[in-house]
Amino acid sequence: MSVFLGTHQNRLDAKGRVSVPAGFRNALRERAARQQGIAIDDVPGPVQIVLRPSHKHPCIEAWPPAAFASLASPLDQLDMFSEDHDDLAAAIYADAYPIDADKEGRIMLPEILSAHAGLIDSVAFMGLGHIFQIWEPKAAEARRNEARVRARAVSLPGARAGGAGQSSRDQSSRDQS
Repeated sequence: MSVFLGTHQNRLDAKGRVSVPAGFRNALRERAARQQGIAIDDVPGPVQIVLRPSHKHPCIEAWPPAAFASLASPLDQLDMFSEDHDDLAAAIYADAYPIDADKEGRIMLPEILSAHAGLIDSVAFMGLGHIFQIWEPKAAEARRNEARVRARAVSLPGARAGGAGQSSRDQSSRDQS
């Protein structure tokens, strides 16, 4: 399965490196193999990811290269000389770092990204399906708790409860009318 699942904690070493969880490395290799049309064992070189600061949370987002590249499509719909294009391009690309893992699956976190996330000695890798995030462990726990509370009021599109694509809040307000 090539999605990022679970929350995993690892320590930063003295050089600022951290080991990407094995399941996340496997998901990255599966995605690379599928994109290249080859067997997973034939994926050449180290695992690659693109790291960027989240613009919503104090964490680092980690993107498979192909998923990160897909961000260009919607951006290309804007006039490339517009302020909106410049602002979005700067927000997406200016602080993005392509990173190769070493043979042991460790990555070096750029100092500016570590500072953005408040990382000191431990990190939490939080799977979000198609991407993952790197958090300070206590902040990750708080975010997961917040997300669980907020998720109770939302239904997935196509879910039976509350109607397709409607949040539970939408359904309950209609029930009260």
